[in-house]
Amino acid sequence: MRRSSITYKEKTVHLTEWGEAHNPTIVCLHGLGSTSLSFLEVAEELQKNFYIIAFDAPGHGKSEPFDTAVDYEMPRLVDWLHGLFKQLNVSDFYLISHSWGSFLALHYLVRYPEHVLDTILIDGGYQTKRIWSSSLEEEMDHYENDFDEYVFDSWDDFFQAEKKNYLMWSPLKDIAVKDLGVEREGKVCWHAKGETARHIIRGMHLNETEDIYHLLPPGITLLVATVPERLSEMRLQTAETFRKNANGELHIVPNTTHLLHWDRPRVVIDGVLSKWLKKSEVK
Repeated sequence: MRRSSITYKEKTVHLTEWGEAHNPTIVCLHGLGSTSLSFLEVAEELQKNFYIIAFDAPGHGKSEPFDTAVDYEMPRLVDWLHGLFKQLNVSDFYLISHSWGSFLALHYLVRYPEHVLDTILIDGGYQTKRIWSSSLEEEMDHYENDFDEYVFDSWDDFFQAEKKNYLMWSPLKDIAVKDLGVEREGKVCWHAKGETARHIIRGMHLNETEDIYHLLPPGITLLVATVPERLSEMRLQTAETFRKNANGELHIVPNTTHLLHWDRPRVVIDGVLSKWLKKSEVK
């Protein structure tokens, strides 16, 4: 694993890379409130056969935030992302995305399908705000408060709180979770600020993925989580809408939360190896 920072559009962007650049490339887009190390367990396994690159999204981890709310709207984000790929000389890549990263992935695919070889969405991109959420203002307020109020007196307290959120633990998760905290004024806080979350939620409401399903390339894989059970009906309903209208491929993954790739990283790893390793070997 290699971590570094670059300057892009006068902002710092923090990168994480695994594997060798001569191998087929996988780009990873993390979810709201996460960092590039969200994919640590998956990437550590895949780096023998692939070159994997992930970055901390604007306002996350060690990447600087955008200046305005408009910059977090999907059209602007897609332009920003494509320019970043150009600067990094990344093209003709596979795409893995989680949660909000999958919303961004779908909007990118509509604009630049020729650059993406295949896509796996990890429990994201199908939760249309028209069905899943409360009002825009209520959801923005909820996420802003949730991010800003996640404050602890020590790293031990922070880790104990985080461990309650996951179905399984591993030494690599210690590293990934440490990346989610930052020290401010003697406290351990969430790395991303509430203002960033607020802007991103606004952008998701303004740019619905369901409106672009019919424009997407066929065969996108969507991995659907199943825990908590109270969300199952809504998950299956909106996932089926994605399958029909986007001509996608659904995989319902038992005993997984929204952080599916943390609960069962092997599902993602095996999916990549079975689909993409064979393709790259043929080439």
